[in-house]
Amino acid sequence: MSDLFSTRRDRARRALRSADIDLLLLGPGPGFRYFAGKNAIATERFVALAIGADGRDRIFTPRLQAPLYAGIAGVDIAIWDEAENPLEHVALVAQEAAARTVAVNPEFWSGFLLALKALLPDIALRSGASVIDGQRRTKGAEEIAALEAAAARIDAVWARFCATTPSMLGRTELELRADIDRLMRQEGFSEVSWVDVGAGANGASPLHHGSDHVIRAGEPVVFDFAGCFDGYYGDICRVAVSGEPSPEFQAIYDIVHDAQEAAFRAVRPGVPAEEIDAIARRIISDKGFGSYFTHRLGHGIGLAAHEEPYIVAGNATPLAAGMVFSNEPGIYIPERWGVRIEDIVVVTDDGARRLTQSPRHLVRLG
Repeated sequence: MSDLFSTRRDRARRALRSADIDLLLLGPGPGFRYFAGKNAIATERFVALAIGADGRDRIFTPRLQAPLYAGIAGVDIAIWDEAENPLEHVALVAQEAAARTVAVNPEFWSGFLLALKALLPDIALRSGASVIDGQRRTKGAEEIAALEAAAARIDAVWARFCATTPSMLGRTELELRADIDRLMRQEGFSEVSWVDVGAGANGASPLHHGSDHVIRAGEPVVFDFAGCFDGYYGDICRVAVSGEPSPEFQAIYDIVHDAQEAAFRAVRPGVPAEEIDAIARRIISDKGFGSYFTHRLGHGIGLAAHEEPYIVAGNATPLAAGMVFSNEPGIYIPERWGVRIEDIVVVTDDGARRLTQSPRHLVRLG
């Protein structure tokens, strides 16, 4: 595995040189793990991976955390002690490398960045997002396998929830939320990122987290939940109804289902990301509900729950094999109900493949 991370850093180094960037600093976040193969926790103690265009890579770490980063092939450990200013160590490295331009990841804390700028007033600071995302938005086989495993676990949660919930009638959103949270932990998710449960009119708020609202007969419930399994994220959204849905709601559900299917079938290498959004949006708009589809179609997923590529108007990035993202159209009618169907898909050489495999029909639970 060490060769994998060395290869990633070498690719980043080539991108740095092409962009005329001398040093890339990555604070704790998905980029740190992607290039180092280790997690780092953001605290007041400065930790950063430095990838140098000069060929040297370092992790700046307080002494008490140094053992956590030992043994990373090709990465030196630059230790600072509690009474020291760690940014002075970074400034010295930058000066020794005659660095003129330093880039940082989006998660790099502004307080550390301002302190570094005070030490290096003539240095040019840039975002390193293009260098980082240029690699991370396209997954290799090992990452796709990890995402597939996370998707299988998220599918298992939904299947177990449906099997153990003969009826939602009389239960609260928060009770249902607690059930899914418990099942996610049983399935091995180390982090439950969110469990959103919205019944009836609450479902018209796309990110309704749950409340003491009691589920009534015939009421649809939107379930959106995500979490981290073995370092990679799974995410899904499904809708269940307490009893039988009204014909009007079923019709709206079918529109969202058709929009999601059309978007999925349009995915292939070379298609602009924004075009996939437009295809789903056009179907919903043609049925008269365009103003009720209030968010982008999708987001990338990997070491973070939300990352590049974003499937949204204005993003002309061509899709490429290995990109993994959500496909989640929705319709949200205020004071009535909401519908969203979300799957995780991977772009293949000639189309797309769903990683989440849960049935996409409207589920009836009591």
